[in-house]
Amino acid sequence: MMVMGIKGIIPGGISVKDFSVVTQTSEERADKILDNFMQNGIGTRENNTIYFEENDRLKTGILAISMGAPIDEVSRLLDWKDFESLTADILERRDFETMRNVTLTKPRMQIDVIGIKSGIAILIDCKHWNKMSQSVLEKAVKKQVERTKHFLSKEKIQAAVPAIVTLYQHGTRFIEKVPIIPIYQLDSFCDEFYGNLEEFHS
Repeated sequence: MMVMGIKGIIPGGISVKDFSVVTQTSEERADKILDNFMQNGIGTRENNTIYFEENDRLKTGILAISMGAPIDEVSRLLDWKDFESLTADILERRDFETMRNVTLTKPRMQIDVIGIKSGIAILIDCKHWNKMSQSVLEKAVKKQVERTKHFLSKEKIQAAVPAIVTLYQHGTRFIEKVPIIPIYQLDSFCDEFYGNLEEFHS
């Protein structure tokens, strides 16, 4: 039921009637889906209008996955912007100063999300892909290590850790000391970040 509602999560205000049209359900069913959202802290309701925030689509997706919804089904309903937004949001809630879509020059490189706290940066490459082979992950890690070195050469910062955030769990937790973090584990990763610095490529 929750997965069905993801399409209707449009930032700004939407009426129950419009929500039912977008999600192709009856108004009665739309009302139930929206009540379920509210109970899980997604969206706010004022009379007959529901207000959503930018990160609510991905929050709903992750909640649905944690409740057993198929990851591929959920991932088809989300876009990469949702994914980056939630990654930055999780870091901000953990008191990281965050930047999104940072472009470095000479050579030109882009970093999806950067979080900085206590002089140490975590540079995240967001992979909103359903399936990732080991070789694709290894290439992504190699590129992220290069971006991190480039970032360190430009910025006055003590240390920087490259990381890959994925939509779902992979068998691999580290490649060359670079953490591979499923998005739903990012919060606890941030919690333990400073205690585990020796384990990371920095």
